[in-house]
Amino acid sequence: MHADPEPTYTRPVETKVKAMTLTAYLSGVAGMAVLQTVADNPSMISFLPDWVEAIILPLVPTALAAVAGWKARHTPRPDLPDSQR
Repeated sequence: MHADPEPTYTRPVETKVKAMTLTAYLSGVAGMAVLQTVADNPSMISFLPDWVEAIILPLVPTALAAVAGWKARHTPRPDLPDSQR
């Protein structure tokens, strides 16, 4: 029998979650800056159909966050038995 795990609120936030959250935030801020620039000069993205813009723009921060989470290491969990790691 193993000891009960700590309550979730006392464990550290996993590195993957921190990386994904920070990347999503920063890429969102960068995206907003780009949108402000494009609003002043719409010819920068006028070659794209409107429906493509609507699909691609939200995918950029999402894709960057997914890559950041994939690349980040897992936070070690010594409170779990070897079979659950």
